[in-house]
Amino acid sequence: MLIILAPDSFKGSMTSRQAAEAMASGIRRVFPKAKCVNFPMADGGEGILEVLVAATKGKYHYKKVMGPDKKPVRAKYGITGDGKTAIIEMAQASGLTLLDKHSRNPLKTTSYGTGELILAAANKGVKKIILGIGGSATNDAGAGMAQALGVNFFNQNGRVFKTPLSGGKLGDVAKIDCSDISPLISKVTISIACDVTNFLCGKQGASHIFGPQKGATPEMCNLLDENLKTFGRLIEQSLGIDVLTLEGGGAAGGLGAGLVAIAGAELERGIDIVIKASGIEKQIKKADLVITGEGRIDGQTMYGKVAIGIAKLAKHYDVPVIAIGGSLGDDANVVLDYGIDAIESCIT
Repeated sequence: MLIILAPDSFKGSMTSRQAAEAMASGIRRVFPKAKCVNFPMADGGEGILEVLVAATKGKYHYKKVMGPDKKPVRAKYGITGDGKTAIIEMAQASGLTLLDKHSRNPLKTTSYGTGELILAAANKGVKKIILGIGGSATNDAGAGMAQALGVNFFNQNGRVFKTPLSGGKLGDVAKIDCSDISPLISKVTISIACDVTNFLCGKQGASHIFGPQKGATPEMCNLLDENLKTFGRLIEQSLGIDVLTLEGGGAAGGLGAGLVAIAGAELERGIDIVIKASGIEKQIKKADLVITGEGRIDGQTMYGKVAIGIAKLAKHYDVPVIAIGGSLGDDANVVLDYGIDAIESCIT
């Protein structure tokens, strides 16, 4: 019997690798002759770096970059075993966990360090960059990141912004000039692993939905939203790209929109990127059973999450799927309509 173990992390308890190992240990006690193949998964947020480096037998690289509060941090990124693809987690350079609660202020935080990581990876000669954008501390539409890549921003007086931009400064930008962007950027394709569909602005946009968890008050959210709207219009005027209606453009404080506009990046479901890069499909074709899981299985699980992505793939090959959750929500049974055959909680 071939069993594929493809869980997401159980947030606050286990990484996806630890979850897969725990599943394998339990299975071997009951079915000692079963062959378990572990494929730890991620949906594009934190964890995608570890998952894809391990799956491709890649290597980690380290670089000192600017953190979200403009202080230096040591960030890591990965390159796949074949040397063709770099994996970057925005959280490594511009993440919320890099700040204590008193330092969380999206009016002041910048994504500059993420741009430095992108440039470092491109300088390694890779052909593709996969960017996981979960866990960000910023709301600057990727303007700080763009500066690190060589984009120049000017104020109303025609003066270039020499310090990294933040969410509070976007409204002061009057001109965007991409003529000095690093030539390395045109040599790579960039895929943004994104599991949200929020637009850049509005009540369901980046500022109002994600701003509070980054330290924004309601008043700050209003200002951030206005700044993103102003900046989004400027992007369309300057670059001819409408990011205000871009589904997923509000991800990571608008970095998704910014990177699409300046680098031609593509927004993709995180689980789809991980499935493609990990090579799990070849194993699922031959499997007798697939087991997936996450910290909590509920109605939200069907929105671009690991469990549904894995179930969809397994159903294509008529392989049964079991999902294990740290807990089950009252509406957990809805996932049974999306390719999962059975659900179980590991807490009884």
